[in-house]
Amino acid sequence: METLNRYFVERTDDLLAAGAGLLLTAAYPDVDLDWIAWAALVPLLTALKGASVRTAFRRGMVTGMVHYLTLIYWLVHTMRTYGGLPWYLAVPPLFLLSAYLSLYIGVFAAALARIPGVAPAMAAAPMLWTGLEYLRASLLSGFPWELLGYSQYRHLHLIQISDISGVYGVSFLVVMGNAVLFLSFAALTRRPWQGRPIRGRHVLSGLAAVLTAVVGVWGYGVFRLQATGQAVAAAPTLRAAVVQGNIDQMIKWDPAFQEQTVEKYLILSRSITPKADLVVWPETAVPFYFLNEPKLTERVVRGVRESGAYYVIGSPAFEQINGDIAYYNSAYLISPDGRPTGRYDKVHLVPFGEYVPLRQWLPFVRKLVAHVGDFKTGEMGKTLVVEGSERLFSAADRSDIRIGILICYEIIFSDLARAAAKNDARILVNVTNDAWYGRSSAPYQHFSMAVFRAVENRRALIRSANTGISGFVDPTGRIGGMTPLFVDAVLAQNLPVLSEKTVYTRTGDWFAATCLGITLITIMREIFRRKKHER
Repeated sequence: METLNRYFVERTDDLLAAGAGLLLTAAYPDVDLDWIAWAALVPLLTALKGASVRTAFRRGMVTGMVHYLTLIYWLVHTMRTYGGLPWYLAVPPLFLLSAYLSLYIGVFAAALARIPGVAPAMAAAPMLWTGLEYLRASLLSGFPWELLGYSQYRHLHLIQISDISGVYGVSFLVVMGNAVLFLSFAALTRRPWQGRPIRGRHVLSGLAAVLTAVVGVWGYGVFRLQATGQAVAAAPTLRAAVVQGNIDQMIKWDPAFQEQTVEKYLILSRSITPKADLVVWPETAVPFYFLNEPKLTERVVRGVRESGAYYVIGSPAFEQINGDIAYYNSAYLISPDGRPTGRYDKVHLVPFGEYVPLRQWLPFVRKLVAHVGDFKTGEMGKTLVVEGSERLFSAADRSDIRIGILICYEIIFSDLARAAAKNDARILVNVTNDAWYGRSSAPYQHFSMAVFRAVENRRALIRSANTGISGFVDPTGRIGGMTPLFVDAVLAQNLPVLSEKTVYTRTGDWFAATCLGITLITIMREIFRRKKHER
């Protein structure tokens, strides 16, 4: 009977771990139950009571697998529809990536289970989680897709702290909330932690800590919203427009449709009223090598001249370097007189989409994107210059506006936006083609992360997507407009041009790095202590 009871308890704990994974996913778009994030980890923490390190790791992996399989399920659609892979080849990469990402939650669970005292364990939880998120964003080229803090993108008062700590400060706060909820639940049900009782003083201490943190962050949010609002009101503005061409990915690169695609973007651009200072087309909006195909290039240039605005247009590019051809995923800035005045080349490329990592060991793997060769990387932090005008600045204070461009999923890497802002970019521009994701939750998830780049650097952000979601984000993180998916659309808005450099812009991910450093030091100290005890 005791063996049977133990079996049912273990299976119940496994179900709790799986439930935590589902709750985590529900906190993100397009389910968007963001409040669930504050309790999503409680079932996992409950399942760790009395668990060995090995069992805790396995339960953390269960949480991670359920979470990531339901969060990034859209990868299968992308690989089947545009990679031409059958089900039996499209599903395994999803499981492999989910398993890799789950390792971080597994390590989080195992490390917590190794801490015997409930107060130390719950105090360590937010620091451990944040440090592991930072590691996930950095290792193996990084994949910081939907870190925990991103779930709170609609709560402006909470996310203002990002201009100091980045998104990691919000993740830290949310895990603090989970830890205190778990303490309260465990104390009410009189469940011990690793054989040690959870007392009322533990709960009261935790509540005091999380309330102090939340009130402090909220108060800072009130202050920063007010201060940034005043700065926005006093700042010069730039009238920007985004054009969403809604070009079917299946015909996008068909030469028979190239002229039709260009004409569609020009017709939509002519509908912008009143006229804009800057018009942004999406990633690879012109499906040919701009400046290298005279007829189509001239058609685009003529349309730009007619509008009298600056244009950012996405296009592939190539150069000959030492006899070899280097290909780039690029965005050009074109002046109102039709002159290309600058080009940004994508820095953070998509593995297996824009290049094949470890190609010499994986000769059988072809890229998802059909292309004659791998793309090359550009210069991190490069900015392009929109010349100042009397409409934007007074004659006595006329200056140029530097814009920082982020192509596709570069927007999820905070260091790229920060590098542009540090290099005096006063507007951030994200051009992307989310047609790859179909009508899944991925475009909504992608847009939610863009909000933090605006807050971290106090920059207005323009986002132009081929099939959506296009829109604007102001320097406080407030979304000024969002287009629906898979519609032809044009949006225009006046955006503030700010020059402030935030703590985050100047110092980067110091908060997350500190969390990781303290975590690693603590783990190493524990390893040495155990070895000394064994001797």
